[in-house]
Amino acid sequence: MDWTEGMQRALDYIEEHLTEELSYETIAAQSFCSSYHFQRSFSILFGCTLGEYIRARRLTLAGAELTAGKCRVIDAALLCGYESPDSFARAFQKFHGFKPSQARGGGAMLRSFSRLNVQKDDFTGGTTMEYKIDKKPAMVLTGFKRHFSGTPAEREDQECDFYMSTRTNQYLLRGLARDCETFYNVMTHFDDEGYDFYIAAKLNKAKTENLAESIGEDAKRFERIPIPEQLYLICETERCEYPTMVFETLRRRMVGELLPATDYELAEAPELCIYHWFTDDEDSSVKNTRYAELWLPIRKKEA
Repeated sequence: MDWTEGMQRALDYIEEHLTEELSYETIAAQSFCSSYHFQRSFSILFGCTLGEYIRARRLTLAGAELTAGKCRVIDAALLCGYESPDSFARAFQKFHGFKPSQARGGGAMLRSFSRLNVQKDDFTGGTTMEYKIDKKPAMVLTGFKRHFSGTPAEREDQECDFYMSTRTNQYLLRGLARDCETFYNVMTHFDDEGYDFYIAAKLNKAKTENLAESIGEDAKRFERIPIPEQLYLICETERCEYPTMVFETLRRRMVGELLPATDYELAEAPELCIYHWFTDDEDSSVKNTRYAELWLPIRKKEA
């Protein structure tokens, strides 16, 4: 089965069973891939989690049903899979901007989230991508984290605030690593609500194991981040002044164009972005040598 056909089958299944209890495993099975791979691919390609999409579609339907006078609020809550009218009312107001009782009888300005469709021409071809598939040994990074909401496609403002508000930690890390040109971002523990985002560095073994001896009380700022041995799909951004600005485009192409052409799928492991920043020299020719490596964890597809 073609990859886009499998994704469309899954989307069609969601619509056909929108008012029923939906299992992520059953949805993923429509595209013949694992639940984890489907959910991660979905969030990368469409910019929202599978759970967010289902909630938005159900709340769109509930709004239409209520404004048409076809059901009571409690019926709409059950229709959307909420166990109590109160939790439904909170979700409804967050989505539509007013209480569900105000939608009855019409006149309210409803919000509609249209259903997704995947067509072959949604992802244009005819372009080249350089990549490698490489098994990397286990390593331990040192860093600090913040829990981000949403998906990495929505990370820009959160990431900017995180970097701007943690300068001291970054300076300490880079000094310990004796490397001001390379820094790591680690994204892990993905779920429907968000994920953990780390700013990290690679220290030598002695400093990693004896951090308190190196910086005393400041060691409490950081944690060890074990990265297991893992097979990765690795691509690099173009050389440019700000590779952070092209990160998400590359990530989406890797999952939407490159991965479906291989015998691999996304694996449940940390995702890494390694920035090679080089220097802050004002010479534009130097700035244009900056780039980022994106390491997506993968595994062989199950037969």
